[in-house]
Amino acid sequence: MEDYTRKFDVVSKRAEIRQILTTVFESLREKGYNPVNQIVGYILSEDPTYITNYNGARTLICRLDRDELLQELVTHYLESKE
Repeated sequence: MEDYTRKFDVVSKRAEIRQILTTVFESLREKGYNPVNQIVGYILSEDPTYITNYNGARTLICRLDRDELLQELVTHYLESKE
């Protein structure tokens, strides 16, 4: 066991979430789906079949922790209202 405290880097995690969501959003749009509806369906159910396999979007979204994803979305929404 190591004797130091590991630091969590919110900025890099935030950038990763943003990049993944952007890719997933564009993949869904390109395939003719309503991206917002599909992403909300995924978040509510955690069923990856709401996300297309196109461009590896399903694999990407499954890399994210659903709670972290939701927290980031709410944080971004509230910060944009200030």
